Amino acid sequence: MSLEIRPDEHAALVDGRPLSLTVRELQLLVSLSAHPQRIMTREELFAAVWGGRPRGDDRSVDVYVSRLRAKLGEALPGRRLIHTHNGIGYRFSPDG
Repeated sequence: MSLEIRPDEHAALVDGRPLSLTVRELQLLVSLSAHPQRIMTREELFAAVWGGRPRGDDRSVDVYVSRLRAKLGEALPGRRLIHTHNGIGYRFSPDG
């Protein structure tokens, strides 16, 4: 099974079939996948997806990463593409 991300088309496909993602989930996936194997901080991801800086108690990035992981896990069983780095942020690993 393969994941294809098409930012210009606002789409993500698994084996040619569209993956049902919200706009924010897709933006998060695009941001993470643009920098494979690089740990992106929550602040970087928030700026890329929501614009600006998060408030100190904002958990939006974590909530959306969790939702995105669940959808990717359902579409691509056995593959773990997004990795958590506690206290830092998240890393996209296409080799999952």
